[in-house]
Amino acid sequence: MVKSMTGYASASEEIQVNSVTYGCQWDLRAVNGRGLDLRFRLPDWLDGLESSLRKLLGIRLKRGNVTLALKLARADSGAALRLNPQALAAAVEMVIAAETQAETRGLGLAPMNAGDLLALKGVVDTGPDIAPEPEAQAALVAALLERAAPLIDAFEAARSSEGAALGAVIAGQVDTIDALATEARRAIPARRADQSEALKAALARLGDAAPGVDAGRLEQELALIAVKTDITEELDRLDAHVAAARALLAADGPIGRKLDFLMQEFNREANTLCAKAQSAELTRIGLDLKTVIDQMREQVQNLE
Repeated sequence: MVKSMTGYASASEEIQVNSVTYGCQWDLRAVNGRGLDLRFRLPDWLDGLESSLRKLLGIRLKRGNVTLALKLARADSGAALRLNPQALAAAVEMVIAAETQAETRGLGLAPMNAGDLLALKGVVDTGPDIAPEPEAQAALVAALLERAAPLIDAFEAARSSEGAALGAVIAGQVDTIDALATEARRAIPARRADQSEALKAALARLGDAAPGVDAGRLEQELALIAVKTDITEELDRLDAHVAAARALLAADGPIGRKLDFLMQEFNREANTLCAKAQSAELTRIGLDLKTVIDQMREQVQNLE
């Protein structure tokens, strides 16, 4: 199944571990990337969670810049508030020092109350104190990993859905390339006749200017032009590339890189066809090929 590199999934839920309820907010998203780049924004006190999530995502994903964020808070947030005695003592010392400094300069400061002191940063801890004891922390990590599985499933479903749409677009572009190659084959006989008439006219002018030119030279020149402007090999290779692209679109697993390399081959044949065209019709077909190949390349850049 064709998958896109871009995708998004989120979840908001509560989990209970050892009679403590935690609110969880998950956010998993990805954009295009040359390889697989996993980035995490997780509570730093949850030991082992990142490494386990990295392993889970590494098994499921092959390419993309992926970011997984988790916000975690205790539902009973009041229970997580703790007074930091050291920070409180330092805050009191700072207040005393500030008042003393103000007095020496003849300034009066409004008195502080307990609420003012508790509002100072660090005096009341609200973050890491939601961390449970080591034994309970392991249970919390296990619970979070269990909840991460459906999030990753939803994320992969989003990538598969977008990939299916991209695959349909690319398949249509491959069909267009196939049709243009068929048009080019049909235009070859008309070009050959035009080349012959143009060369005959040129040799006739040359004969008028320089009588006695060997008549057999005409056939030699025609044969040389036919060799130099033959596009049969380019069209044969385009047919082979079309078959390869269709096989990749029907294959399992990541195909983005392989299709990207194939796009270079498509473009090379289109460029050569334009260079050898020597007819308005083949030039038009070559330019149409380059246009659809360029559009196809943009879509391929989004595939895993």
